Amino acid sequence: MAGYVCTVAGGKGGVGKTTTAVNLGAALQERGQDVVVIDADLGMANLGTMLELDHEASLHEILAGNAEVSEALTEAAGGLTVIPGEQRLEAFADADPAQLRKVVKTLRSAYDVVIIDTGAGLSHDVAVPLGLADGIILVTTPDEVAVGDTVKTAQLADRIDGNVLGNVINRVTALTDVTKIESRIDVPLLAVIPDDKAATMAEPLVIESPDSTTADAFRRLSATMETLFFEPDTDVSDVEVVFEDSWFSNNPDVDLDDEEEESGGGVFGLFN
Repeated sequence: MAGYVCTVAGGKGGVGKTTTAVNLGAALQERGQDVVVIDADLGMANLGTMLELDHEASLHEILAGNAEVSEALTEAAGGLTVIPGEQRLEAFADADPAQLRKVVKTLRSAYDVVIIDTGAGLSHDVAVPLGLADGIILVTTPDEVAVGDTVKTAQLADRIDGNVLGNVINRVTALTDVTKIESRIDVPLLAVIPDDKAATMAEPLVIESPDSTTADAFRRLSATMETLFFEPDTDVSDVEVVFEDSWFSNNPDVDLDDEEEESGGGVFGLFN
């Protein structure tokens, strides 16, 4: 049986696409799935740097015809396999995004789950991974610009007949109006990832900060995605949104009663 290909996308840089791809992959690996994460952000590759990896070859070299897929497979924490990219401008110029199809075809025959981490924007480099995916996860933060750019990414996916599974809202606090964001993006909400100041900056968080609320959220998201990936009759409306009251009620800096009154509910307007 061929593996499931999931593309993690979002219109704006810095919203946590790579963090989501890495932690979803690591959490699925914990659940017994054999996972590979591809850094397909061809212009701003950072997966290898984020995970502090030494690697023999990169995705850019594969796409330029200078390396084989097997040469770039690199083991990260928790047994997760990744294919890092290059940060050099010359590597970007030589890489042919169209060759990504062959890479994905090779990997999906060897792994249970192939996660593609994409770049920002609406370029051809982004459209290719959207078109190759069995399912797409959109990632945004509550930032107004990020939400607007995610809407554009959803529209791009729709134009190329991409299958958007849903949206993940990253860095959520008790002040976040989740309902408003969900309504604007107009795709199913999969998960709310809390902005946990206690988590380390190291990745994957599910390994480096296993007791953090962020790690908890990613583990729960992995269970949801495993169901959607491998139980094809499951409708996304039948799965519960990843959310836990305690992620926010334990925040000593926020008076939830006051914030609910002033903000029209925030996350609690959606879930309570």
